[in-house]
Amino acid sequence: MKSKGFTIIELLVVITVISILVGIAVPRIKGMQDEANRTKAQAETKTIKAAIESYYINQSPNAYPASSTTICASTLNSASPLIISEALADPFRTGGAEYNYIRSANGLYYVVFSYGIDAAADITGISDSGVLQGTNDDDIYATNGTGF
Repeated sequence: MKSKGFTIIELLVVITVISILVGIAVPRIKGMQDEANRTKAQAETKTIKAAIESYYINQSPNAYPASSTTICASTLNSASPLIISEALADPFRTGGAEYNYIRSANGLYYVVFSYGIDAAADITGISDSGVLQGTNDDDIYATNGTGF
């Protein structure tokens, strides 16, 4: 007489196949998540750059905001006209930390950047000639300078 249920071998084969499929799918999902965060950071750094330029135009005399780790919350979301109404959080940093903002010593150039996938700040500053300082790794940035 044949039984109508599954044998233990059949169950083990099914569990093995499912675990292999999950092992293939999880890294792909992580990669898609990183790509979505990268796209978000690119869009938000461009938005912050537009807000900084608006801030500059509406200052008398014209000036970029001072370097700050909370550029959105402390300066841009209270500027007139209002372009950013709330602080934007870097998707690659934990705890809702904002994007980094650094102004050159002469006040003519700036960079807004995200830490990138490695969650480490590779950009360390911007020179008085607009050249970024640090390592050109995976940081996502917007600048009025020349870049690296």
